[in-house]
Amino acid sequence: MTTAYTYFLDLAKESEPPADGILSRTVFQDDRIKAVAFGFAQGQELSEHTAAKPAMLSFVKGEATVRLGDDVQDAQSGTWIHMPANLKHSIKAKTPVVMLLVLLK
Repeated sequence: MTTAYTYFLDLAKESEPPADGILSRTVFQDDRIKAVAFGFAQGQELSEHTAAKPAMLSFVKGEATVRLGDDVQDAQSGTWIHMPANLKHSIKAKTPVVMLLVLLK
């Protein structure tokens, strides 16, 4: 019997940043989490918003500035962030960026 799983050898290749704009793709979803891969073109921004549930951001490729509440942090390949529910946050890509968002249900 084979256990079902989801596997990406290279998530960055699955979510190549567009030449302009932001693309998102749900790569996994079940009753506990939703994982969304984002590709940001250089200079693109997700404006300040909140999420009703806790979330995690994992930066796969590129460099960005992330606002978390009143703090501004740099993000790069390898950066991992946990955000509690209702935290105001925004993301601005300094370079083309690939990021994985995991929403906890």
